[in-house]
Parts: sequence; C-alpha cells; structure tokens
Amino acid sequence: MKSVAGLVPYAFLALRVVAGFLFACHGAQKLFGVLGGHSMVHVPLMLAAGVIEFAAGILILLGWFTRVAAFLASGEMAVGYFMQHAPRGFFPIKNGGELAVVYCFLFLLIACYGAGKFGLDKS
Repeated sequence: MKSVAGLVPYAFLALRVVAGFLFACHGAQKLFGVLGGHSMVHVPLMLAAGVIEFAAGILILLGWFTRVAAFLASGEMAVGYFMQHAPRGFFPIKNGGELAVVYCFLFLLIACYGAGKFGLDKS
C-alpha cells in the first residue's frame, strides 16, 4: 500500500473538487432553478441553504477559505437532516437522508483537514 500513499494529495484534491462542485450544483438548483431544480428563493430557509451550498461549494472546490466553508456546509447539512429527514424516521436509509449525512461528515473531514496540497489556502 506504500505505492498508493503518494497519491493521497491527488485523491483528496479529486474528492474536494467533486464534492464542492456537486454541493454548488445543489445551491444552484435552489437559487437559480437550474439543473432540474426550481428556484426556492421565496422561502427564507431555502434561500439561506442555497446561498450556503452555492458559495461554500465553490470555495471548497477552489480550496479557498476551505475550513470555514466546509464547517458551515457540514452544519447546514446537519440542520437540513434533522429538519427534513429525521422526522420521517430514525434510519437515514429509510428517511431519505443518507446524502445529507454523507455530506455532513465529508465536509466535517474537509473542515478538519483543510484544502490540502493543491488548494488556494495551501493548508
């Protein structure tokens, strides 16, 4: 496994870029009604979620203010899970909240780790 240890910075870069891009897409759905979504700016909580998802997604993708952006994204996903999914049942696989849980913990990891070798933060 030592042969793949040198690939960790590149794998983390790919993870950060893909997760940031997908998260920004979720925000774009809420804010702009694109990518199969519809604008939800008339609902204050959804507007806030859209702004956090779009802005944090772009920042995470770029690796700029990564720790703050990822921490906010993680918190937003935790709040979203408990507001939208948890009332429908205990298990995320049954209440439709598994993506929110995965995003929550993925962004918590990124908040702890930082941008990595290839981020604009250089952390």
